[in-house]
Amino acid sequence: MASLNVWALSVYTAAVLVIVGVMLLLSYLLGQRHCERATNEPYESGIVSTGSAEIRFSARFYLVAMLFVIFDLEAAILFAWAVAVPETGWPAFIAVTIFIAILLIALFYEWRQGALDLGPKPRSRRRALEHTAAGASSGPRAAKKGGERALVAH
Repeated sequence: MASLNVWALSVYTAAVLVIVGVMLLLSYLLGQRHCERATNEPYESGIVSTGSAEIRFSARFYLVAMLFVIFDLEAAILFAWAVAVPETGWPAFIAVTIFIAILLIALFYEWRQGALDLGPKPRSRRRALEHTAAGASSGPRAAKKGGERALVAH
């Protein structure tokens, strides 16, 4: 019986390799060969592309992407559990409840740490007021006028 399974697997593997090889060969033989100015440019739905396609993203973007993947995997695990609920019973229900609680705690922690924010970090109101007061009094546009500080219009 084991030799029959190995033989079937080897026939299947050979068939897959032949099909892939034929598809690649036909693509090479029947494919168009031309080199125009727009051949190597990225397709932008008919709009002339501007700038480089190599945009640097912030590391925070990748952090949010990883968090999305992690929580998406947990959704797949919960879906598998939901399908198997009749066979698993109450112990699995309690385990999934604990699992969801841990997920919610982790999500709340990430939210409080600011991992889900893509924009710049907001400054505290006090620091913003100190920065504004210091900038108005010591900048090149400030001048004393009657004991009060006034901005000089340029």
